[in-house]
Amino acid sequence: MLSSLMSDGRGAHSETNHHCHLPTQPCPISSAIHARQLLIRCAELVHCGDLPGAKSAISILSASASPYGDSFDRLVSQFCHALSIRIGLASSAVVDDSSEAFRSSYLLFNQVAPFLRFSHLTANQAILEAIDGRRRVHILDFDTYYGLQWPPLLQAIAERSDPPFIRITGTGSNLEVLQRTGDRLQKFSRTLGLDFKFHPLLLPHLNPSTIIPSFFHFHPSETLVVNCVLFLHKLQEDADKLQAFLRTIRSMNPAVVTMAEREESNNSPSFMHRFAEAVEYYMAVFESLEATLPPTSQERMAVEQVWLRREIEEIIGEEIMRSEGRRKWHRWEEVMRGAGFSSRPLSSFAVAQGRMLLRLHYPSEGYKVDLVGDSFFMGWQNKPLFSVSSWQ
Repeated sequence: MLSSLMSDGRGAHSETNHHCHLPTQPCPISSAIHARQLLIRCAELVHCGDLPGAKSAISILSASASPYGDSFDRLVSQFCHALSIRIGLASSAVVDDSSEAFRSSYLLFNQVAPFLRFSHLTANQAILEAIDGRRRVHILDFDTYYGLQWPPLLQAIAERSDPPFIRITGTGSNLEVLQRTGDRLQKFSRTLGLDFKFHPLLLPHLNPSTIIPSFFHFHPSETLVVNCVLFLHKLQEDADKLQAFLRTIRSMNPAVVTMAEREESNNSPSFMHRFAEAVEYYMAVFESLEATLPPTSQERMAVEQVWLRREIEEIIGEEIMRSEGRRKWHRWEEVMRGAGFSSRPLSSFAVAQGRMLLRLHYPSEGYKVDLVGDSFFMGWQNKPLFSVSSWQ
C-alpha cells in the first residue's frame, strides 16, 4: 500500500539515511496530510540514494495521482514528475519563454489567480505615490516578461491633470518578447495620449558590474523607479552578487524600489528541506485554484501544467535548476536593510485596493491579505504566498 510511504513520526526535514519502505500498489490520495506524507517519503527514497526504490515509488505514486483529479492528485502528479526528472526517469518539459504555451499560461495565471494582480496593483500604487508631482519618470523594470503590470499604471498616470513623461526600460532574457511587449505598451500609450517610451534591454546573465547609470541611458532630469517583482530571488545563489546589485541600485538614488516575492524558502542546500517547503507552498496554491475554478477548467490545467510545473521543476528537478532559490519576507527584509535601504510604508489606499481586488474579483473566502509592518501579504487560508513591499 502507498500508506507504507508515510512517516513513522520522523520530521519532514529529516536528513538521516534510514531504510525507506516501498509502496506496493496504488491507492487513493485522501487528504492534504496524506498527499504530503506520500511525497515526503518518496523524496526520502531519492535523497537516501535508493534509486530502484525511488523509481518504483514514483511509478506507483504517479499511477495513483491523476493530473486531472482533485488538488491533491494534481499536486502529487506534478511533484512526481519533478522527482522523475531529478533521477533521470523523465526529461524536463519546461517550455521556452517565447513560446505561445508559456505566454498563454502566464496570462491565464494572471487572470485566474489574484497573486500577480495583487503584486502589480500594490507595487503600482507605491510607484504612483512616489512619483507624484514629478515631470519625467524612468522605470527600470527587471524581468518585464509581457509587461502586464504597466497598462494600469499608465492609465492611472494619464488620468492626472498634467501627466509626466514616462520611460520604461524593460529587461529580460528574450529580446523578441521584450520588443513585442514594448510595441504593445507604445500603442496603448498613444491611445491614452501619454508621452511614453519603452527601451528593451537584454540581460541574459545579470552581472552587477554592468548595472551602472550610463548602461540604462538615465537622464539627470528623470526620477528613477526600480521595479523588482519576482526578480531578486534569481540572484540568491550568490549573496555577494545580490548585495552588489542592491548597493548599485541604491547608489542610483531611486525614489522607490518596489519588490514582490513568493513566500517560500527553497534556497536551502538541504534537498529534503527544499522539498518539504515546496510541498507546503504549492499545496496551498493548488487548493486555491481548486476553490476558484470548476473541476473541468482548461485554464487551471494550463496554468498548472505549464507555469506551475516550471516553478516546481526549478526547485525539485535537476541540481543545476535549483540555483534560483527564494527567501521568506523576514529574510528579504534583512537583505534590503543590509544593502542600506529603509522600508517605505504602504498607504492606506494601497492596502484598501488590495482588499477590494479580492472582494470584487476573487470572492472565495480562502484568500487572505494582511499588512505586517510595512509589507503587504496575500495567502490562502493561513498560508502566506506572496509579499509586496517598497523601499527607499
